[in-house]
Amino acid sequence: MPGTKASGRPGGNPELKNYGFTTDRPEPLREKLQLRVSASMKEKIKSRENWQEFVRDAIAKALEEPQSA
Repeated sequence: MPGTKASGRPGGNPELKNYGFTTDRPEPLREKLQLRVSASMKEKIKSRENWQEFVRDAIAKALEEPQSA
């Protein structure tokens, strides 16, 4: 029965830290950002290999450029 004292292993998993998620990034990716795009743009983005990293890199590059008035 999930969510009760009788569920799971008594005392939890003592080796849980050995199986946790780690990253080699200087800053963890904890925040979410949502935006609306056209269906064709979404299709082009999602067709790329590792599209999430592609989008992160594109945003980072655009933020490095000087902002025009």
